[in-house]
Amino acid sequence: MRFTSLAELSSGNLLAQVDLHRAVVSLKLRQDKKKASMGQFLTPASVAQLMAGMFNRLDLLEISLLDAGAGIGSLIAAFVAKVCQHTQHTSSLRVVAYEIDPFLIGYLHQTLELCNKECQRVGISFNYEIRETDFIEDAVRLLQVGLMNSANTAEFTHAILNPPYLKINANSKVRELLRSIGLETSNLYTGFMAATAQLLKPSGEFVAITPRSFCNGPYFCSFRKMFLEMMALQQVHLFESRQEAFSDDDILQETIIIQATKQKQKSSNVIINTSSGANDDLIRSHSVPYTALVQPDDLEQFIHILPDKISQQIVRRMALFSWTLKDLGLTVSTGRVVDFRAKDYLRANPENNTVPLIYPVNLSDGYVEYPKITKKPQAIVFVEETANLLIPNEHYVITKRFSSKEEKRRVVAVVYDASQFNYAYVGFENHLNYFHKNGHGLSPTLARGLAVYLNSTLVDAFFRLFNGHTQINATDLRKLKYPNLEQLLLLGTAIKGQFPSLREIDELIENKLLSMSNLSENNPIATKSRIDEALQILTRLGFPRAQLNERSALTLLALLNLKPIDSWQLATSPLMGITPMMDFMAQHYGKTYKPNTRETVRRQTVHQFLDAALIVANPDDLSRPINSPKTVYQIEESALDLLRTYGTDEWEKSIRTYLASVETLKKQYAQEREISRIPIVIAGEIKTLSPGGQNILIEKIINDFASRFTPGGKLIYIGDTDEKFVHFDEAALVDVGVNIDSHGKMPDVIIHFTKNNWLVLIEAVTSHGPINPKRKKELEFLFRSAKIPLVMITTFLSRKAMVAYLAEIAWETDVWVAEDSTHLIHFNGEYLLQAYQIEKKEPS
Repeated sequence: MRFTSLAELSSGNLLAQVDLHRAVVSLKLRQDKKKASMGQFLTPASVAQLMAGMFNRLDLLEISLLDAGAGIGSLIAAFVAKVCQHTQHTSSLRVVAYEIDPFLIGYLHQTLELCNKECQRVGISFNYEIRETDFIEDAVRLLQVGLMNSANTAEFTHAILNPPYLKINANSKVRELLRSIGLETSNLYTGFMAATAQLLKPSGEFVAITPRSFCNGPYFCSFRKMFLEMMALQQVHLFESRQEAFSDDDILQETIIIQATKQKQKSSNVIINTSSGANDDLIRSHSVPYTALVQPDDLEQFIHILPDKISQQIVRRMALFSWTLKDLGLTVSTGRVVDFRAKDYLRANPENNTVPLIYPVNLSDGYVEYPKITKKPQAIVFVEETANLLIPNEHYVITKRFSSKEEKRRVVAVVYDASQFNYAYVGFENHLNYFHKNGHGLSPTLARGLAVYLNSTLVDAFFRLFNGHTQINATDLRKLKYPNLEQLLLLGTAIKGQFPSLREIDELIENKLLSMSNLSENNPIATKSRIDEALQILTRLGFPRAQLNERSALTLLALLNLKPIDSWQLATSPLMGITPMMDFMAQHYGKTYKPNTRETVRRQTVHQFLDAALIVANPDDLSRPINSPKTVYQIEESALDLLRTYGTDEWEKSIRTYLASVETLKKQYAQEREISRIPIVIAGEIKTLSPGGQNILIEKIINDFASRFTPGGKLIYIGDTDEKFVHFDEAALVDVGVNIDSHGKMPDVIIHFTKNNWLVLIEAVTSHGPINPKRKKELEFLFRSAKIPLVMITTFLSRKAMVAYLAEIAWETDVWVAEDSTHLIHFNGEYLLQAYQIEKKEPS
């Protein structure tokens, strides 16, 4: 039998092979500690595919692609795969890849050769050049000496980029080179972006994945002005989780992908997409005016990424506060005590002649907890050498300069209440910022009001929109707008004793500061807070990290029919399908997702809700197949009773009782589903398939097809909608030379027809398609190590079901229809070919 050659691999297999190399290389780089020193973070296949899919112009006759930091070529492979899949093929594709790491260059050559074979397969002329030289040096040379139009250095129509993330010294050679082309920047990644953009042809397309930090702040002002002058942003893809895009690496920065075109004329609108990670195909998408993304009168050219309607509402609310710290007569500074420089004067606990030393660890529940049992020193000696590190013991507001990876609040502020400390001075460690008035403290009322404002959900949400890093600089706090002095004092007056909870803070902001505004829209803070509450519930219920996201929170709220301003006591349990859930999310929570993303909600949230017995499927008809388009879900009765107690005094008691009963609930609903399951007999043992759908057909394949067409055959594998597989004799598959790592691409049924020594691969067509040419190649590749011939069969319940797919059936495969169970339809070829004798009738 003939197997698929390397040149015939689908683009999906090309990417899989390259990504396997990436995983191996990434592990070696981590072990060698090279990645940190060179800023290398290799691009996973899922990210590379997402980036390649953002290009708009892939139908040019000639394409020239630049990858300025190619690594092993993952981005190039994804781009080539996308070009080869395009309906209108380009005639030629030229790739220039820069890479200076000898270890990576060997892998890069392999990737480019695979790309060459993929292009040959579809008739595209492919050539490539690997430049083993520093990209910044070479780009500056090309730009300075004007070689861009020579035959050897043609301009590029496309550029794809995952630049190195590395800080560069002010006096370094790289910094000098970048200054020579008009760029002042402190990080290598923006240098790569700027030089790449300059090497593009007019109308050339640019796609890059980078930290989000370049969008704001003074450090990247020069870059923004240069880049936005020559490039027009078209799309921005924002990742909600810092950890998902590069899950193999410890990435603290928030990551975005931008797609831009080299032109001065800006588009009227920019598409903003948001997802949890690259593998999450549930993508929120909306369009914003270009002038909202980059405001024309903004001298610093900040890029304001507003991922949804709630974000736009938050910005409009924050616009009601227009006072700066300077207007208020206040200043914010960074703590003066750098502990490693003052270590000779630090003490573990207060002693004679010491004053308090406050660290971030001392910040607790709106105030300072001191002294605290911690590894951090709690005191600093008060002597002449430390006098300039200390400030008067007066009232201040303190904020953390750094938030941890996934901390709930980006801005954490507390009141330093001087009346609690019988000292003349105090020291604030360098990881803190403190608000003061010309070096002295604030009034207690103003301090409380300012701390309340900074801790509000409104400020936190606004800060997250425009600050893609975990550090809260004093500069960031100076740029923030504040309520006026009267409003801050009004907030402070409302605080008596214990610091308010987050819910109480948000109510104060809404009632004291925003109630008189003319905003007619829904309260975005109520919306965000409700989503956060749903996440807290899912956390308490013990769901794993993969389900602790906005998608799952919104799914829960939809299943409860709970709107942002409804109390939890109003939760209900309607029967709801996936599409109505998503409609609810858009209508009441402003979260509009791209079409055709329902499967993600079902696969990555609803399925886990079912496993946890939080919801039940098809309670109105247990025989309805789980993958039916008519499937509906409902909150389980006792879970509904639990959720109605959220926010009440009964919550803690209720959730303890509920969690103790979860296993019982799982068994109860498993028994109810089991009653409706389809029984089959395998080697004398009774097993069951989940009810309905393709399993009705699978039961007929086992009982009718197998007994007739593969008599005595050995049943190796049976898939199942609910359980992925209900039977798998892995040893039998190994015996014929096949090792399978994943069931994801498996056919529905596998039979070893021992009489003819054939491996029969069967697809049951109900919700999924038949064995078409693409699927045939997938199966050939998956079973490429088989020692025996493959026979592929597509099955249908009826002729009517078959008609819709006739044009797709691959040659050299068979079709079986359950309602005509004694016949096979063979689409040409040599397997199962036989002559049919026509029964002759005697003339009457």
